[in-house]
Amino acid sequence: MRPSRRAPDQLRPVSLERGVVKYAEGSCMVKFGDTHVLVTATLEERLPPWLKGQGRGWVTAEYGMLPRATLERTRREAAAGKQGGRTVEIQRLIGRSLRAAVDLQALGERQITIDCDVIQADGGTRTASITGAWVALADCLGWMKARNMLKANVLRDNVAAISCGIYQGTPVLDLDYAEDSEAETDANFVMTGDGRIIEVQGTAEKTPFSETEFLALMTLAKKGVARLVDLQKIAVA
Repeated sequence: MRPSRRAPDQLRPVSLERGVVKYAEGSCMVKFGDTHVLVTATLEERLPPWLKGQGRGWVTAEYGMLPRATLERTRREAAAGKQGGRTVEIQRLIGRSLRAAVDLQALGERQITIDCDVIQADGGTRTASITGAWVALADCLGWMKARNMLKANVLRDNVAAISCGIYQGTPVLDLDYAEDSEAETDANFVMTGDGRIIEVQGTAEKTPFSETEFLALMTLAKKGVARLVDLQKIAVA
């Protein structure tokens, strides 16, 4: 039995609330159960120096966790003077996940920065961030279309992400912290709306996993992502 009493293939309650920040071109409050992330999308008429003059735009991301997002206070990284390796890894993952579904030429010479701030963490902060980031990005592009700033569609497909793992010998979907901290295997799947894979991160925490177990996790991930994509479509409709 899972600590949350969910079925192995059951997501936590998910919500995607748009337009939660007054000043951002796009925003989303995403909740995967008790994991809550505030995501904003900011349009800037500038580019990294290495991209200037190439006729295409850029989508990048920053990620952070508030000090009391976790059980005990975590020191702000700004106070430490540098970002931790986990933070850098996650924000790069968010950025490249979104760029996989963006036509950067159609965006033009502009940058959209996605900020993901974890308000409360209970497992799956990176997957919640990616799922909510797509909604905030879609909102930002809608803001641009309303002002005739885009001549073509920029978003090629949806992007969503979900965690899976093997908990007490059983493949399960969408791990919360109680499961993630005890899982024999945990994995994160980032996929497009049509089921293609953008990235897979899988780790054997205790016991190496078999190809059969990996395929079971993949099956769960496909089901979970399909449900998240449905919720994204409802949110931006």
